[in-house]
Amino acid sequence: MYRNLKSAGALKADRTVCPFRPFPCTLLGSAGVLASSAWMRFAFTDLRFPITATVGNDSQVWVRLRMQDRHTSPFVRFRDGALDQATPPTGRDIDFEQIHILDLRDGQVIGHEAVRDDITMLGQLGVFPPNPAVGLRMVGWKLTGKATRAAALVSAAAAAAAGSPSANATSTD
Repeated sequence: MYRNLKSAGALKADRTVCPFRPFPCTLLGSAGVLASSAWMRFAFTDLRFPITATVGNDSQVWVRLRMQDRHTSPFVRFRDGALDQATPPTGRDIDFEQIHILDLRDGQVIGHEAVRDDITMLGQLGVFPPNPAVGLRMVGWKLTGKATRAAALVSAAAAAAAGSPSANATSTD
């Protein structure tokens, strides 16, 4: 599944993912994994997910990994299918830990939960804790329409990756 997120491997996604809704996507199954991959790769173009530990059995696998890359394009977040926030590219590196719990049936992923250290990632991007310079830049993006244009671009990329005509294939909390 992490190779799919890194490279948008449609064939691998079809073989490994059953119909479940991967966070942050509104699409089910392999289309959702591919849309989520495009959403993340829009902001972080050379994603790496070094796995540091795994443990599992026939019905569940726990994966401890790091998400690493450089923030090269807008990081767009959606809420209830609408643009929530667009963080302009910072050029900063991210490297933070995540733990993923994958539920399995017949060798396919049928469910997924994640514990991510988003506060560390936002700190590495310079977004948290909030500061006036970052806040002004984000407001400027919203007022000039750059945030809306970024949302349309990432939605189109996610829809294309998923093979969906939907122009809003992603949504995050």
